[in-house]
Amino acid sequence: MASAQSIRSAIRDIPNFPQPGIVFRDITPVLADPGLFKDSITLLCDTAGGTAIDKIVGIDARGFIFAAAVADRLGAGFVPVRKKGKLPWNTRGLSYTLEYGEAEVEIHEDAVNPGEKVLLVDDLLATGGTASAAVQLLDGLGADLVAVSFLIELNGLSGRDKLGDHRIESIVQYE
Repeated sequence: MASAQSIRSAIRDIPNFPQPGIVFRDITPVLADPGLFKDSITLLCDTAGGTAIDKIVGIDARGFIFAAAVADRLGAGFVPVRKKGKLPWNTRGLSYTLEYGEAEVEIHEDAVNPGEKVLLVDDLLATGGTASAAVQLLDGLGADLVAVSFLIELNGLSGRDKLGDHRIESIVQYE
């Protein structure tokens, strides 16, 4: 099995994207390599810590890639947290601030039952706005949030500070 270091080595740095001064961490080389992708899913599954998980929640959009695979591997249901207006049924939503403005995410109001064991999965933790909104939505539904797990964490942006007392796991970290 590949290590976190092998996965990190495959992540491509794209300077000045999507705007000057930003270094974008491109995961497409990890996704394109079957072994690295499989191992990244295994490492994300391990963040459940052996707890039987009822639902894996993935954040729009790249989080879906990892969360759906983790759900399949763990035998759990998959729940999407989507951008406002993308879910077709009754939802709960929450607005949050981004580096570039405001956004809102939503979840179906019946997606998670109170007390269900949930693992929240996304590709990247940066400033924490989107993840924090997803955590708040899950808390509002009464989920038992086992962990909030990311393939990549950008430590210098202090995103984990916005996630409260929840256990946070990341496979690859950048300072």
